[in-house]
Amino acid sequence: MIYNRIQKQFAMSKRYSSSLTLIFGLLLFITPHCFAQSVVLSNGATAPIFSAKASQAGNEFDFSLKKALDKGPVVLYFYPSAYTGGCDLEAHTFAELKDKFTAAGATIIGVSADDIQRLRSFSSNPDYCAGKFSVASDPGGKIAATYGLKLIPPQAGVKDVRGVQVTHGFIPRTTFVINKNDKIVAVFSSGTDHISPDEHVKKSLAIVEKL
Repeated sequence: MIYNRIQKQFAMSKRYSSSLTLIFGLLLFITPHCFAQSVVLSNGATAPIFSAKASQAGNEFDFSLKKALDKGPVVLYFYPSAYTGGCDLEAHTFAELKDKFTAAGATIIGVSADDIQRLRSFSSNPDYCAGKFSVASDPGGKIAATYGLKLIPPQAGVKDVRGVQVTHGFIPRTTFVINKNDKIVAVFSSGTDHISPDEHVKKSLAIVEKL
């Protein structure tokens, strides 16, 4: 089964994750929308508004968090890289549960430092995003910085599940659930909460179903 294969890839990729989490580059950016944060934003904070190049089902477009919030709550999830074990599992789980997020009126948007070319492929891959939700490109980590997340510098020798060298930096796996009033109502971090990639999805769903 696809899920079992992705779980196996995730287990294999865990040997890379320990080395990635040891190195964090300090990024302090000022964007047109807001300032970089020195700590990760927490419950009750106002979500920084951003726009970014994104793809869904292989189609590139300009994603606007403001427009998404006008429709209802948003699950904003940052992840290290497309086509790596944990991120593939997370995307696959979001795709499987997408109808339930839609029923709750929630928009899903993934953000990574992958370039838009990689995301066009990832967003349409039937094993992962499956064309069901959007993923946005944050190549310099500027969006992540406004949420208090620090980009891990590129790591020599890291390859994705296809054997392709990963040359971009890595954003720590962190999920923000944002209500329609632009307020963060939940934050999950694999680094501090020690939860698996698919648990980010399940916890997010449980929250948006109550909003």
